[in-house]
Amino acid sequence: MSCLGFKGGIGTASRVVPSGHTVGVLVMTNFGERGRLTVSGVPVGQLLPPAPAPTAPPAGSCIVVVITDAPIDPAGCQRLARRAGLGLARTGSTAHHASGEIFLALATGLRAPRGTVSPVTPLQGRQLDPFFAAVVEATEESVLNSLLNAPTVVGRGGNTAEGLPVDRVAALLALHS
Repeated sequence: MSCLGFKGGIGTASRVVPSGHTVGVLVMTNFGERGRLTVSGVPVGQLLPPAPAPTAPPAGSCIVVVITDAPIDPAGCQRLARRAGLGLARTGSTAHHASGEIFLALATGLRAPRGTVSPVTPLQGRQLDPFFAAVVEATEESVLNSLLNAPTVVGRGGNTAEGLPVDRVAALLALHS
C-alpha cells in the first residue's frame, strides 16, 4: 500500500466527545500523491525532497471504518461515514478517478435484547455535530498514524516503498509552528 507517495498501511485513532461517547476510526491507506501530503496544514509533501525513483500514478483505494458507542441510528451512521472523506482531504487526498474509497460506520448505543426495541432515543440533528468533528479529526490522525508507523520496505524486483522520514517531517512542522 502506498499513501501519499510513502509506505501506507493501517492506522487508527479515536476521540471522546463531550457526551463521553467514543468515536474510533480504522483506516486502510492506499491513495494519493507525494506532493499533496499535508500534516497539520503544512504542505509537507511539497517541502520534502522528491521521490528517489518515479512513482506510479495516483490510484488505489482507501477503506475507513468508524465505530461509536453512542446511540446513533442507521441514518446517522451514514452521515458519520460521509465525514471520513473530509479527514482524508485534510491529509491531501483528492479522490482521483481510479480510486475507490469505502466508508462504513456503525454504532452500538442502541443495542437491545433480541426481539425488543431499545428504549434509548437516537441522537439526531445538531446532536451529531461533535461526532462529525470527531470522525474528521480521527480519520486525519489515522492516516498520519499509518504513515508514521510504516517502515521502508523492498519487495519483489527491488520495488521499494519508502517510509515517511519522521525526523524530517518533525523538523518541517517545527519550522512552521
